Amino acid sequence: MPLVRIDVLSEPNAGRLPAIGEAVHQAMTETIDVPADDRFQILNSHTADRLRYDPDYFGVHRDDDIVYIAITMRAGRTNDQKTALYRRATELIAESTGIEPRNVFFSLTENHEVDWSFGEGVAQMLPSTP
Repeated sequence: MPLVRIDVLSEPNAGRLPAIGEAVHQAMTETIDVPADDRFQILNSHTADRLRYDPDYFGVHRDDDIVYIAITMRAGRTNDQKTALYRRATELIAESTGIEPRNVFFSLTENHEVDWSFGEGVAQMLPSTP
């Protein structure tokens, strides 16, 4: 049940958004045990005045090919699983879109079962009570 938000600049990445989404989903199924049918993504492209970045933060040189990937998911994955996710998604994005790994930025937020409702105003992941 991860919720994935992917943000890119309108040019040059906007046309590659579906491929980026596919790559992230495949990486999640391979590395953090997300079921194949558990796909919830928000794909956005922005003009340069609406998406900003530091071109050299942490010594990583970025350019207008930057891709922001924000994942919200239930707590419980290990550090190794999370870093494997970043690595694998970055590989798949580079293979399918040509976006260089230096331009792939991740933010991961964890929460709990009560923090999700998939509709009907119900917290479906909570154990039902008799």
